[in-house]
Amino acid sequence: MILLSDPRVAAVPCAEDGEPLVDVRDVPELRLDDRAADAEGAYARLRAEVASRLVDAQLKLPDGLRVLVVEGYRSYAAQEAIFNGYRDRLRELHPGWPPARLLVETSKFVSPVEVAPHSTGGAIDLTLCTPDGIELDMGTPLDATPVESDNACFTGARNISAAAGENRRLLIDALTAVGLVNYPTEWWHWSYGDRYWALMTGASHAPYGPL
Repeated sequence: MILLSDPRVAAVPCAEDGEPLVDVRDVPELRLDDRAADAEGAYARLRAEVASRLVDAQLKLPDGLRVLVVEGYRSYAAQEAIFNGYRDRLRELHPGWPPARLLVETSKFVSPVEVAPHSTGGAIDLTLCTPDGIELDMGTPLDATPVESDNACFTGARNISAAAGENRRLLIDALTAVGLVNYPTEWWHWSYGDRYWALMTGASHAPYGPL
C-alpha cells in the first residue's frame, strides 16, 4: 500500500496544464451533498475533466444509483488545518510514536499539504445514493478514521458486511473504468491528474498542481 506520505509521491514531476475548475452545481448529471460546504463554495469545484469522468462513471452504475459528490477542491489552508488537527489528535493518543510513524499514520486519513490531491481540484470524496439521495451502506461513514473504524475505512477491508462490500465494488468498478484511482485507506477518496494518480498509473507527470 502506497501512502501519500511516501517520498515517491512528492518526487512525481508536475506540469500544470491550466485546466479550469467547474462547479458541480452547474453539472445537472451529478448530485452534490452539502455536508462539507464552505462559504466560498470550494467544496463544489472540480477540474473540468474530473467532472466529465464522473458523469461517465455514473452511466456505468446499475439503474437507480447515483454518484453523490461530497467534496472536491480544498484550499491549502483548509488542508493544512485538517492535517495538523488529525496529527495532533494522534500524538495525544500515541505520545510514544516517533515523528516518522506519526506522519505515516496521519497520512492514512489526510494528505500532507505538499502533495494533497484535493488542493489540485483533481480529487473527490464521494459515495453512492439512490435517486432520492439515500446513501448506500458502504461499511463505514464517509470520513471515518482508521482509528475509529478499526481500519474498516480501508477500501479493501474485510470487516464490513457483504452488502457494503458489494456497494464498494460497484463504486470501484465505475470509477476505475473512467481512469480514476482510489486512495486505499479511504474508500470514498478518488482522484485524477494529481501526483498520487500519476504515480499509481505510471504517468510521466501530474497535469494538475496545487491551486
